[in-house]
Amino acid sequence: MATQPVDASLEMGHSLPPQKRRSGAKLKLRNTLIGWTFILPNFIGFAVLTMIPIITLFYMSLTNWNIFGQSNWMGLDNYGRLFHDSSFHTAMRNTLFYAAIHIPLTLAASLGLAILLNRKMRGVALFRTVAFFPFITSIVAIAAVWNMMFSPELGVINQFLMWLGIENPPGWTTSTDWSMPAILIVQTWRFMGYYMLLFLAGLQTVPTELHEAARMDGAGAWQRFRNVTMPCLRPVTFFVTVMCTINALRVFDLVLVMTEGGPGQSTLVLTQYIWQLAFVRQPSNFGYAAAVSVVLFAMSMVVTIIQFVVNKRREA
Repeated sequence: MATQPVDASLEMGHSLPPQKRRSGAKLKLRNTLIGWTFILPNFIGFAVLTMIPIITLFYMSLTNWNIFGQSNWMGLDNYGRLFHDSSFHTAMRNTLFYAAIHIPLTLAASLGLAILLNRKMRGVALFRTVAFFPFITSIVAIAAVWNMMFSPELGVINQFLMWLGIENPPGWTTSTDWSMPAILIVQTWRFMGYYMLLFLAGLQTVPTELHEAARMDGAGAWQRFRNVTMPCLRPVTFFVTVMCTINALRVFDLVLVMTEGGPGQSTLVLTQYIWQLAFVRQPSNFGYAAAVSVVLFAMSMVVTIIQFVVNKRREA
């Protein structure tokens, strides 16, 4: 029996009744409005709390506004001033030194702790909680306790070092040479529990079959870690590295409470220098502080982009 040819216009829906076409358009518009209803609050929050302040920051960096009176346009004079500001250079060096030590040290400590607590043993949940507890503890309490422990004469750390036979233990927060290592020790101890949880979640997704197959092939513990565990942890490691880098570049609270940037300027970092320019020094200069903030923002963006590019090449 011969079949009638089907009109192409019917297949493409061009011959639908006008009422059905209108109902389809209304349904599409309705779905679009529902989608915008879900994402619009996030866009509004991003615009009000992030985008507009960033645009304002860039504008302020081109003025000499001091929060009182009108702002005068200065162009790039604030950025030119940075080249001759010794305090800015010191804060930049301290920030880069802190980040260069803190990032690998924290990654190694958190990953090692995650591997240690990824085993089935009695009380493992308690140990995980104890490791995470410093991250949610008040920074003021943390700084007060560690300052007492770092006390050159009465601190428990130096008492222990003298018990080991070290006659002249470090001065820690009272020494220009040891104040930054003290900050690094406390900050690593504070954050390693948080990143440990991220690594722990990644470790629990590694297929056990891969480890069993590698073990049957004669691979040792280090070979299994390097060739099985680390490749499976690459997404988590990338995320932790980016977050740790951003947190390292914007370190502020612990430095302010423990050392206030001292002794001298041995622990002065960019975020604290920005705070001093805007709120401590007189007369205050929000424009120059904004210029330093733009430099810090650019540093964070460049480092993050480099990390994304390197991670993409490794995955290719």
